[in-house]
Amino acid sequence: MHRRPGRGPRRRHGEGLAALCGNLIDPGQTPDEACDTVLNTLHSDDRQDDIALLVARFDGVPPTEVATWQLGVTELEVGRARRLVRDQLATWQLDALAETVELLVSELVTNAVRVARAEVQLQLIRVDKLLVEVSDDNHNLPSLEPAESMSERGRGLNLVSKLAEKWGTSRKAVGKVVYFEMPLPRG
Repeated sequence: MHRRPGRGPRRRHGEGLAALCGNLIDPGQTPDEACDTVLNTLHSDDRQDDIALLVARFDGVPPTEVATWQLGVTELEVGRARRLVRDQLATWQLDALAETVELLVSELVTNAVRVARAEVQLQLIRVDKLLVEVSDDNHNLPSLEPAESMSERGRGLNLVSKLAEKWGTSRKAVGKVVYFEMPLPRG
C-alpha cells in the first residue's frame, strides 16, 4: 500500500484536533490551563510541527452596555426606533452621536420593515465603539447601489456608507443583520 508523505501524522493531528474541540472549552480554566490542555492533547513524540497558541478570555458585554428592542413590521416603527435610540444614547451620555445615529437607524429600520415578514430587531452595543444592528427575517442581503440625487428610495445604505465608520451585512440562521459602527466621542 502506497502512502503519501505526511498523510498519517495529518490524520492523527486532525483526530487530535477533533478530540480537542470536543472537550477543551471549560470556562473555569485560566488561559494558561487551556494552553496546557491543548499542548497535552496534541503532543506526540513523532510531531515535527510547531504549535502556536493564542488564548483569550472574553467575558462578554455587560448588560448595561446593550439595548435591544423588537419592532413591529410597519413603517410607524421608524419613528419609535429613532426615539428609542435618542433615549438610549442620552442614557449613555452619547448625545453627540444622536443626530447621525438616529438618521442611519431610521434608514435601516425603513429598509427592514419593507422586506421583513414577521420580525425586526434593533440593537445598540456600546463597547470601544457604538455598534448598531438592525435584523429582520428576510434572507436577501441589501446591496449598495448608486442613489439618484432626488430619490427617496435607495439612499439608506449610501448614507450609512458615507456617515458610519464601518458597516456591513451578514446572514443569520433566519434572516440577516445590517450593522454599522460609530466611534465614541472623545472626552
